[in-house]
Amino acid sequence: MDVIRRTFLAALAVSSLLLATGANAASPDNTLILETSKGKVTIELRPDLAPKHVAQIKTLVGKHFYDGIIFHRVIEGFMAQTGDPTGTGMGGSDLPDIPAEFSKTHFGRGTVGMARAQDPDSANSQFFIMFADGSFLDGQYTVWGQVTEGMDVVDKINRGEPPASPDKIVKARLASNPN
Repeated sequence: MDVIRRTFLAALAVSSLLLATGANAASPDNTLILETSKGKVTIELRPDLAPKHVAQIKTLVGKHFYDGIIFHRVIEGFMAQTGDPTGTGMGGSDLPDIPAEFSKTHFGRGTVGMARAQDPDSANSQFFIMFADGSFLDGQYTVWGQVTEGMDVVDKINRGEPPASPDKIVKARLASNPN
């Protein structure tokens, strides 16, 4: 019995150490950093939920697509939307649209989802970050990330559709690639 107890305590100590050192954190390849005009936002990418969406985001980040793009639709108590190079909500990238990857994941505060038109398979480059609960979006929009740091920064983004003085993504990068 003493051996079982010592083994359990050792396993518990290792688990605690792993949690304390951040070993369960997203890998640098699945960590998106948005340097915004209000500060830094860190997003854990979720390829387990939406592999095609995460791949498209990574491709666009690698092309510096998001650098300089404004938050064009920011609704108090709902979400901040970005990813449109025209700043109108009507634009996208030159990459193909992505088929929907809906899941049962809840749209809560800090959830990052892909914007789309009425066609569920029309997501391209625009995305939004939730300010608050949005359960009415569950199963109807693709969740591809979660803010892990910087929700205080997201909360400061200027409101409006479009905002009179829009904030922007200064630079988007993966933690694994500072360029």
